[in-house]
Amino acid sequence: MKRDATKRLVRIFTPSFADEGDTNAQNLTVKELVARWPADLFHITMICQGTPDPRIASRPNVRLVRWTNRGNAVRLLRHCLFPRPDIYFFPRYGPLDRAFFELRRHFHSRTALVSYVVSMVTERTSTGLAARAVLEADAVYANSEFVARTVREKFGIEAPVIHDGIDRRFYFPRAIKRESGPLAVLYAGSFRPYKRAELVVEQAVRWPDVEFRLAGTGEMEQSCRQLTLEYGCRNVRFLGHLSSAQLGEEMRKADVFLFPSVLEGHPQVLLQAAACGLPAVAMKLYQPDSVVDGRTGFLADSDEEIPQRLDWLLTNHELRHRMSDAAVHLARRFDWDSIAAKWAEVFCHIAAARGKLCGEQSDASRDAHAH
Repeated sequence: MKRDATKRLVRIFTPSFADEGDTNAQNLTVKELVARWPADLFHITMICQGTPDPRIASRPNVRLVRWTNRGNAVRLLRHCLFPRPDIYFFPRYGPLDRAFFELRRHFHSRTALVSYVVSMVTERTSTGLAARAVLEADAVYANSEFVARTVREKFGIEAPVIHDGIDRRFYFPRAIKRESGPLAVLYAGSFRPYKRAELVVEQAVRWPDVEFRLAGTGEMEQSCRQLTLEYGCRNVRFLGHLSSAQLGEEMRKADVFLFPSVLEGHPQVLLQAAACGLPAVAMKLYQPDSVVDGRTGFLADSDEEIPQRLDWLLTNHELRHRMSDAAVHLARRFDWDSIAAKWAEVFCHIAAARGKLCGEQSDASRDAHAH
């Protein structure tokens, strides 16, 4: 479809960072979308603190606003006024978002708010800015079936599901399956209390001949390091913060992915592990669509089940290989090109409803898929 020259691009503002090395889940999502959205349909404004992702920096339809040491909320808010965006996408629940919510309320701004809920809604996250992002939004989407259910239960709002995808530049299976050598268990995520990385260390005590690697940083890292000293673990390595390329390499070196977190939505790291052929042991509590229990890994109902499921994988060579193949097959469902096209359809629909471009929605959808 050739764009009608009399209609302007749909303007999207997102408080997300375009930095190449940023591995925050929200920023990863938005970078993958912006890198794919048609330049003849959308103009996107986002934030950059360091070196931008070259795929985004080279796009003519992207404006990068520099993040500095002070005054960011006020400076960025100006981009929500001059020129006014048609869509404010994926609020972060910070000072800028609070100011934007107030601006919409008091001045009846016609900017549409599109929220993407990526973590299960709890009593804590069903109040404050997180609640406003849902209740005041013009459209709400969720990144898993379970997250969508928590949105419905807490707010009475239907949130259609659009999953995150997998960056296949970094996350892919190793060419040849390892048939021998010491086994390795990988954890990747922040060291926050609800991630429970200490449970990984506890499993390392039980398996002294297996190497346990923990990737990430955070407030609980030092206590986990201290725990390894108290247990006398010599088979635990702390890898620190890893780039996407480094994490992909670590995943291909590992045999099992252990993720005992209890507060999630649809963690991208489980998608990435599946794409690398890693069978996972995670918690059933948040019912991730990226792990099929008993087929691509195990979802534990309780902490007591974690060591049992891990033992099954570490002691059964055939089970690991079978689940590895199934995980790679499952991961093919989560393709960024098709996901970006779905979001393009969403924005075109919202814009068309407000009398903006993208022209006819059906044409816009075809154009989005063509890119």
